[in-house]
Amino acid sequence: MKIKVTQEKLSKALTCISRIAINKSTLPILGNILIRVEDKKVSLITTNLDMAIISYLPVSESENGVITVPAKLITEFVSNLPKGENIEISTNDTKVSIKAGKYSSTINGTIADDFPELPEIDEKNAVIFKTSAEDFKNSIGQVIIASSNDLTRPALTGLCFDTNNGSLFAVSTDGYRLAKKEMIKKVESEVKAIVPSSTLHEVLRTISDDTEEIEISFNEDLVEFKLDETRIVSKLIDASYPDYTALIPKNNDTVVTLDRDELMRTIKLAALFARSVDGSIICEAKTPDSFSVRSIANEFGENDSNLQTTVEKDSKTRLNSRFFIDALNSIGSKEVIMEFSSSVKPIVIHGKNDDTYTHIIMPLNK
Repeated sequence: MKIKVTQEKLSKALTCISRIAINKSTLPILGNILIRVEDKKVSLITTNLDMAIISYLPVSESENGVITVPAKLITEFVSNLPKGENIEISTNDTKVSIKAGKYSSTINGTIADDFPELPEIDEKNAVIFKTSAEDFKNSIGQVIIASSNDLTRPALTGLCFDTNNGSLFAVSTDGYRLAKKEMIKKVESEVKAIVPSSTLHEVLRTISDDTEEIEISFNEDLVEFKLDETRIVSKLIDASYPDYTALIPKNNDTVVTLDRDELMRTIKLAALFARSVDGSIICEAKTPDSFSVRSIANEFGENDSNLQTTVEKDSKTRLNSRFFIDALNSIGSKEVIMEFSSSVKPIVIHGKNDDTYTHIIMPLNK
């Protein structure tokens, strides 16, 4: 095997795919990168068995062959080579020679026979969606904050991609809050699948300033993301997702409109006093024109702030301040709308004049 490539292109590809290589594993081969050259097409591959990242590398010269090399070592070695250098990689049996100008090294590789077989999407039967990289990044960023880390509830550790009323939605919940985003309008295909949050974090990290479009393909048990010269293939989470539509209150008695930045400042100030009470703050709307945020902590003191807005019906609830701040951070509108129904039901938060994103927060027990 032989390839010749610039330092910048190789370093970028290695950095992208090496993140999921597992150095501490019962399968040592998972700590390696598979380098395959076939008919002038060079692919770099890593997998952790649940997900695989494949990066296609543009090279100036190549000779067919396949080898695996330690991911961390080759990534760090190449990243420290001078930019602008042409790198030549060649193999002699399992010895991998890397040369760049006056620098050279030999890495002990291994044969590729034990490298896991990669999952493949059946494109003929796949459900495929396309969206701009910017829209995808913004949408997933708004939703992923509400996903769970609780492995005893696997469905909640991912995002549910669901078509409903002719649109594709992304939804997440950890049982205490829920985020829903309309990603693509007027879709023709239907899907309902749970994509691991860890996979989506890798997709977000892979998006560069030059990425224009992302293609998402689903089949029964796999999802694939295509962007630039990279493919990310992942298993779907095999579980039933909660009926999220039933969790969002439909009729809310109290609706207030507030300046987002002013509300954010108010919540952050209250959170300073709420540290010793698990971030608990009290939000209260009072007719005709007052919205207050209060926190009381015997150790530190108390905080009480009032904002002016129109209020038609009194309402009061106790919320987690961190969840509230996360919700406000995910809303880009200058004004936000908060909807209350009762002290025991979730509040609904969304941007004014934005019906594509909804965030709900469950109230805390008193």
